[in-house]
Amino acid sequence: MKKYLQDSAYENSPARLTVTQRLYFVVLVATMGSLAFGYDTGIISGALPYMGLPAVQGGLGLNPYSEGLVSSSLIFGAAVGAFLTGYITDHYGRRVTLRFLALIFVLGSVGTAISPNTEVMVAMRFVLGIAVGGGSSTVPIFIAEIAGPKRRAPLVSRNELMIVSGQLLAYVVSTIMSVVLHDPHIWRYMLALAFIPGALLFLGTFFVPASPHWLVAEGRHKEARKILEKLRETSLEVKTEIDEMLNHARETREGPPARELLKQKWVIRLLLIGSVLGIALQFTGVNAFMYYTPIILKTTGMGTSAAIAATIGNGVVSVLAAIAGIRIIDRYGRRNMLTTGLLVVIVMQVALGSVLMFVPSGLAQSFLALGCILIFLFFMQMCIAPVYWLLMSELFPMKVRGVLTGAAVSFQWICNAIVAFAFPPLLSVAGNQTFFIFAFINVASLIMVLTMLPETRGKSLETIEKEMRERFGEQEREQAVNTIS
Repeated sequence: MKKYLQDSAYENSPARLTVTQRLYFVVLVATMGSLAFGYDTGIISGALPYMGLPAVQGGLGLNPYSEGLVSSSLIFGAAVGAFLTGYITDHYGRRVTLRFLALIFVLGSVGTAISPNTEVMVAMRFVLGIAVGGGSSTVPIFIAEIAGPKRRAPLVSRNELMIVSGQLLAYVVSTIMSVVLHDPHIWRYMLALAFIPGALLFLGTFFVPASPHWLVAEGRHKEARKILEKLRETSLEVKTEIDEMLNHARETREGPPARELLKQKWVIRLLLIGSVLGIALQFTGVNAFMYYTPIILKTTGMGTSAAIAATIGNGVVSVLAAIAGIRIIDRYGRRNMLTTGLLVVIVMQVALGSVLMFVPSGLAQSFLALGCILIFLFFMQMCIAPVYWLLMSELFPMKVRGVLTGAAVSFQWICNAIVAFAFPPLLSVAGNQTFFIFAFINVASLIMVLTMLPETRGKSLETIEKEMRERFGEQEREQAVNTIS
């Protein structure tokens, strides 16, 4: 059954494309899930005003409470989806998991578009969230295992580019539809469009290969070699990677089973690092800026229309930053990227709080505040977000990579929900000092990166796993010796 699910047209496809073209095609297909992720998280801001209309006017009659339920149900679904798909991706493979998630994307998109009432909308947004969360943990793993050590960083970083591109697309689509269409059911069209990347992902999975790492772990060495022969430039690269995978698979079989591995302290340490990275990502406050930029800018006296239009600026800056991140991520270490990003984020948060507290309301304050937000977003999306997703695909051991990545990404979604819920009441209570609180949290994140995070640049996944076992396992042995002595 497992082998049947893994069959695809890829293995028998003609060798017309170059290695680079094949890799880019695989990444394009996989990141359709990321595009759907970005679109689904972004489109709700444009749909909610129309969904709030009374039922007789084509809306769902949402009140503030039900608006919060509709918005947050996707986030909670994403936390569940990221956690549950970990087992599926380890057991059935990355490609089959993406195929399964694509069907959920289509089901959730159509379900939200035709929802007759709030209860069904909340349920279908939760279903859609399962696909979003599952895709957010599976896509980076799949790309990392397909790409190889030389191209892993820039190719996995395309995941972040497609997420922010999906968000920008959502902002643009909602703006254009609101101007061009004068239909009370416009929100249904906005939500329905999300099925397109889901459908493309489903079809595309029949034309991309399975993960060679997963195939070797399953004992299907010949299939893995055939795939690598199409995805690597030289036979030496193929031989080197296959030998490394085979040696690793042999050591893994001789090692403890997955359940026992999950109890080992070095694995728990890696999961802790992954979870702390989720805190570092979300407690930058990035989603507070993405969701509430209009509210922040309106406090400076900026008009409502101009404040909403600034959201598109957020999307454009995020896309440009993600492109820049792809170009530089393989030239600098993961630690250097995160350190630079966090330093600028801290400075911009302090600057924004200072502008809002000490600069008189008016045009100058509005533009200074917007400038702080855009610089924040640029370095956030260039240096922090892509490195987070890259590390989620690198840190964890092969035998339990899906489970641990799913758990860490699920925790990240929970942090997302906490920030989204806490920001408005925190802003109302603490006022502009809220941004100093975020800066303080990010100082703690910076200390964590400098003291805990290992460097993974330029290493194969097998080498990273070996080094993590030796590094944290050695720490355990040293602690035990010190305790005895």
